Amino acid sequence: MSVDTTTETTEQEDIDRLATELGEAIAETPLYQRFEEAKAAVEADEDAQEQIKEFEQLRQEFMLARQTGEATQDDVAKVQKAQQDLHTLPVMKEYLDVQDELTARLEELNRAVSDPLAVDFGQQAGGCCQDE
Repeated sequence: MSVDTTTETTEQEDIDRLATELGEAIAETPLYQRFEEAKAAVEADEDAQEQIKEFEQLRQEFMLARQTGEATQDDVAKVQKAQQDLHTLPVMKEYLDVQDELTARLEELNRAVSDPLAVDFGQQAGGCCQDE
């Protein structure tokens, strides 16, 4: 039995083209545009960048302390407080809210693509075949 590789190639090219078009269409949505604008606003905000840097430093210090068994509840509280302070900045809150909206929308689109296939490609598969 011979497989027509030309047909397979054409079908794969069609699928690739449709996937690219889907990505481009998503990038043109108002929600994605709001996400890009919110991201740019966070990147341009000096206070937000400083607080991000401070939070990341505290988080790294906490991770090291946790690995060595020296982390305390006070350390956890410091990291949580820094994160809370960061997330209450208006520019950061807007970014996180829009990011949540975009994530939810992308999950909906993932389900729309995955449902006819009976496979959720947005989740990591463990092995090549899974019994249902």
